[in-house]
Amino acid sequence: MNQTTALNILKSGKNVFITGSAGTGKTYLLKQYIRYLKERRVYPTIVAPTGIAASHLGGQTIHSFFALGIRESIDESYVEFMMEKKYLKSRFAKLRVLIIDEVSMVSPELFTSMDLVLRGFKGVDAPFGGVQVVLSGDFFQLPPVSKEPKEKRFAWQSPSWRELDLQTCYLQEKFRQDDSRLIDVLDDIRSGNISEATNKALEERMNVSLPEGAKVTQLYTHNADVERINLAELNKLEGKEKLYVYEAKGSAKNIEKIFKSSLVLEELRLKKGALVIFIKNSPDGEYVNGTTGVVQSFSPIDNMPIVITTEGRKVKLELEEWSLENDSGKVVATVSQVPLCLAWAITIHKSQGMTLDAAQIDLSKTFEVGQGYVALSRIKSIEGLSLLGINPMALRVDPLILHIDERIKQASLKASKAIETLDKDTFEMLCQKHISSMGGVVEKEKIEEEIANIKAGKPSHSAYATPTHIKTKNLIDKSDTIIKLAVNRGLSKGTIIQHLALIKEEMPDFDLIKYKPEAEIFDTVESVLLKLMTKKLPDNFTDDGKLRLKPVFEALNSEVGYDDIRLCMLFMN
Repeated sequence: MNQTTALNILKSGKNVFITGSAGTGKTYLLKQYIRYLKERRVYPTIVAPTGIAASHLGGQTIHSFFALGIRESIDESYVEFMMEKKYLKSRFAKLRVLIIDEVSMVSPELFTSMDLVLRGFKGVDAPFGGVQVVLSGDFFQLPPVSKEPKEKRFAWQSPSWRELDLQTCYLQEKFRQDDSRLIDVLDDIRSGNISEATNKALEERMNVSLPEGAKVTQLYTHNADVERINLAELNKLEGKEKLYVYEAKGSAKNIEKIFKSSLVLEELRLKKGALVIFIKNSPDGEYVNGTTGVVQSFSPIDNMPIVITTEGRKVKLELEEWSLENDSGKVVATVSQVPLCLAWAITIHKSQGMTLDAAQIDLSKTFEVGQGYVALSRIKSIEGLSLLGINPMALRVDPLILHIDERIKQASLKASKAIETLDKDTFEMLCQKHISSMGGVVEKEKIEEEIANIKAGKPSHSAYATPTHIKTKNLIDKSDTIIKLAVNRGLSKGTIIQHLALIKEEMPDFDLIKYKPEAEIFDTVESVLLKLMTKKLPDNFTDDGKLRLKPVFEALNSEVGYDDIRLCMLFMN
């Protein structure tokens, strides 16, 4: 299928699965559809299983958006617990189109969890709550990492996948024509038949020297090799080594679960000049899981590393927390550590979703089908490849994927014929109906107006902007008092307190203590609140059981303002 046909299927409002080999423009197609939607004032939600993948389209991780912590699987009782959160109600109420990129890395359990969450919040017993779902990925890549062997490893093996009634778009038109040799190699691996031309192409890249000055990443199949290379490179650097040891709270069993389900290290060794990769998304968007950089220096105040990212951003690191929650949403364990790993070498598993200019790849110890395909598809051009070794397993892919690949192509052909049989008027009607159902605009004048707004950097919808309370949060470090924060934001004190309440609801562990009112005011308000709560007079409470502000204000003889009462209440358990 070509790009135009696939885009038309997306525009018609169908649930869609986009797939195809490297170079066929899956990401480009998604960007086209995202632009089409935004020009009609429909704002898609974009998620991916890792921060690296999510950053390609300006999205966020699945676990973050769906508020799953580190869970893969949830049940209906957990969804009921989630539905008590106001900020999640607001988040999912706005969801109209869900785009899931790199779906090959999504487990069937995680796929089903997303379905359950949206059914619950949308109140509709339809797949994913009835929103349009667009999936993109290539199942010839590695399945999600699992600690234990599983019979079902891929998202398409989830019952939720089948219920979506997806239209398949198997893209086959190649756009990276300047790199036809690499495309041919990858296509050979996908077919299960390795030609002499592919063997020759790879043999010619054995131990070649890459261009001087090129940013080269080394990919290995095993962690032991990665650790060995990284420590050897670190030891080459001059200067004093800094050691960062994790801190943790909770039982040993729960702490172990955090280490097993994340990339956080028990010990991190760094020096000035070390090549590093971020392993967590920054709360304020300074970096994502997968951002690379170099350690520039260390803070003289707290010894924390200062990193210059590949994009040129200077980031002063702080300790980040990885947490584990129980089924009631209570945090039962936390691990605090610097969110970095050394990055001269990484495993092929961790490279999924990355695009590399140049790489030294060792496939001599390949132990899992698909590893070679993933590693080779990370690079932009075969000229950026130096192959350090290869074994027969390296060019094999999962027999199950080979088996279903032809069925996927046939499904794509069927979808292509179906959309092409529609006459122009019927197709336009479907497109307009889809946009209208999501609250978008279909009038030509309004679309042109929005296109002009976007070009001018003045889109009409807040989806383009950072949420207003997050803008407030980003200024907290620079604002010692509520008044200074209000001045820095150009907002009233009352609005700032509302923002702080929302920040606390979304991020209970975020430190707001510097804004706690003076002890005299706080103790007075707390005393009155406790008395009113104890009396339990019905008129003093709202229908949902919350204490009204007016009786508190009156009980304080109008000596403490409403804003200060609200602020005090933020710090009461």
